[in-house]
Amino acid sequence: MATERALTRTHSIRERLDETLVAQRNEIVALLARIEAKGKEILQRHQIIAELEAIPEENRKKLLEGAFAEVLKAAQEAIVVTPWIALALRSRPGVWEYLRVNVHALVVEDLRVAEYLHFKEELVNGTVNGNFVLELDFEPFNASFPRSTLSKSIGNGVEFLNRHLSAQLFHGKESMQPLLDFLRVHCHKGKTMMLNDRIQNLNTLQHVLRKAEEYLQTVAPETQYSVFEHKFQDIGLERGWGDTAEHVFQMIQLLLDLLEAPDPCTLETFLGRVPMVFNVVILSPHGYFAQDNVLGYPDTGGQVVYILDQVRALEEEMLLRIKKQGLDIKPRILIITRLLPDAVGTTCGQRLERVYNTEHSDILRVPFRTEKGMVRKWISRFEVWPYLETFTEDVATEIGKELQGKPDLIVGNYSDGNIVASLLAHKLGVTQCTIAHALEKTKYPDSDIYWEKLNEKYHFACQFTADLIAMNHTDFIITSTYQEIAGSKDTVGQYESHTAFTLPGLYRVVHGIDVFDPKFNIVSPGADMGIYFPYTEEKLRLKHFHDDIEELLFSPVENEEHLCVLKDRNKPILFTMARLDKVKNLTGLVEWYAKNPRLRELVNLVVVGGDRRKESKDIEEQSEMKTMHNLIETYNLNGQFRWISSQMNRVRNGELYRYIADTKGAFVQPALYEAFGLTVVEAMTCGLPTFATLHGGPAEIIVHGKSGFHIDPYHGEQAANTLVDFFEKSKVDPTYWDKISQGGLQRIQEKYTWKIYSQRLLTLTGVYGFWKHVSHLDRLESRRYLEMFYALKYRKLAESVPLAVEE
Repeated sequence: MATERALTRTHSIRERLDETLVAQRNEIVALLARIEAKGKEILQRHQIIAELEAIPEENRKKLLEGAFAEVLKAAQEAIVVTPWIALALRSRPGVWEYLRVNVHALVVEDLRVAEYLHFKEELVNGTVNGNFVLELDFEPFNASFPRSTLSKSIGNGVEFLNRHLSAQLFHGKESMQPLLDFLRVHCHKGKTMMLNDRIQNLNTLQHVLRKAEEYLQTVAPETQYSVFEHKFQDIGLERGWGDTAEHVFQMIQLLLDLLEAPDPCTLETFLGRVPMVFNVVILSPHGYFAQDNVLGYPDTGGQVVYILDQVRALEEEMLLRIKKQGLDIKPRILIITRLLPDAVGTTCGQRLERVYNTEHSDILRVPFRTEKGMVRKWISRFEVWPYLETFTEDVATEIGKELQGKPDLIVGNYSDGNIVASLLAHKLGVTQCTIAHALEKTKYPDSDIYWEKLNEKYHFACQFTADLIAMNHTDFIITSTYQEIAGSKDTVGQYESHTAFTLPGLYRVVHGIDVFDPKFNIVSPGADMGIYFPYTEEKLRLKHFHDDIEELLFSPVENEEHLCVLKDRNKPILFTMARLDKVKNLTGLVEWYAKNPRLRELVNLVVVGGDRRKESKDIEEQSEMKTMHNLIETYNLNGQFRWISSQMNRVRNGELYRYIADTKGAFVQPALYEAFGLTVVEAMTCGLPTFATLHGGPAEIIVHGKSGFHIDPYHGEQAANTLVDFFEKSKVDPTYWDKISQGGLQRIQEKYTWKIYSQRLLTLTGVYGFWKHVSHLDRLESRRYLEMFYALKYRKLAESVPLAVEE
């Protein structure tokens, strides 16, 4: 269907193009000639626009009329292989078309996906793939599967799935049999829940529910379930309906409504309350996962914070639901990561570690091992692939010991966690959730077609293959933003970039993932409200940290923790905190500040990033440190700028945000691309006005001009002027600063809290678990295809990655 829609649209463009090619022949030839003159090359969208802007204004105006303008607006990529220019057109998020133009004859032809990708392969290394290319196409497995066609529905998968499948299920009372079967199989460690053997059919169920409803109307709403437990058991109802008469009555009414007048909203509410999730396994294998002294290491950072906050909120919500369900069950959450014998002064060598402020959640560490024994040292996330299959088998054994059974939900994080989650879910037959955090293919432009050049350093062939397997195997995918799935009008989403791509000489993906697939759901995280709360909450403020924070910001002494000094303490502070790598663009921010005299006059700049207290092993961090030192010296920043090494104490960091707010400062997140933007949420939660990149998640978190500001990291001068404008307005009218601060707080409370997140995650698990049980949602055919792809391609790629050399 998607292909047919694309071809139909291409043909309509073609018809209009034929007229335009005659009317605007000279102008089109001039533009195409400029592009062709580039020689064999791939041009990205911004380069195509640059070529258009380089031609005379009169010609440019003519080109921006008619059908060819539509092509230019939709063009995301151009491939020059003389005399042809092949174009990838994206008319809207998730909808792609391909064509080629003969520059000399001005002939336009449609291209199939495979033909377009062949152009790319020729560009890189001629015809190395030959006539026989391994093509991956997941579309046939999903051709009959329900999906929306509206771009605005992307990321609302569970709502669409409920509506569509409910329409198939709810067409008469007898069609509700699958729901009865689903409720009858519910048990936990051999203990029956919900329904017992006394209820064999729908008529009996409905009769029993009516009888229970009548009884519950005769008792006080707060009556405990234990008072009438035996009465209910005798008629076929077991524990799980609720802890009080009121809660049981609500559940029974929901089910009666479903039996009599079913609708998808009632079904989702009911399934969200059915006891289904007691044991959860969360995977983050690549290590250095702990709670103290490790949050600043490369490869951890935001992902560690995300998972720890997620687990605390998830346990709280699970306990609340279990109580309301009237059950006496202790839930268990296990964060599975790698055990590091060389733990470098951290707890990363400890097998089991309780998560702070939880009762039933632990970090369970399992070592990487080879035939030679346990791997002792830390390994980059780009080099973990040869260890993961054995790791998965060991994890399955350890989970069995800890849980004395199977988990109810397996959650993968990042590429390595998601491939392990896929293997475990496949082995155990458990519902799987995928969270990418970042898909590296979008962070490293052209990393697919030039994979061989980057493979020795990054092993992208292995990573992209693992990503493909995980996103097609999983039951549902959680993303923090819409942009993560399908980008925006002008930018391609992280998942969308896996729709069609090629690794020349290895394989070609003609249909990798469909962003309209109902497995996609947007569930945005929040900040830990115990750590991050508004600066105005004076009674909660952690003022015992203020002496330390003043030392951190204003100490006149330079050392390994802080470099440069701030001479004027009365200025507001412009603040940022992130890993020190190229994508986070901290040095870019420093350069914007350095080159803007007005901004330097208005505010001090404080950057927290990198760790000067030890020699970095990360190549990008080393490079960025060198750049930072050069900027300090070149622009004489000492006196207006403070560079602070990464700070591990999250509790103090929360107060640091608030302290910056006390100065009437602001937070800046200048990343070239940010999948979500957890620091953005943290800063806004503390009431600190926030400026953040418009490339990625922050563009959705912030409503520009109301709850913060968008900045374009590729236009640093413009970004600096946006900052100047804010601080000048705030200086003249202090209520302007307050207005943006309050706007940010309101935005967070409406959409970005861990409470909302945990409620949604558990409801999604229930809904997908139900549909997987009663329909063919488990996609058995595609999983067999994935098994073959894993065995014949991924395993060999993983084995080709060199093992770490132990000292």
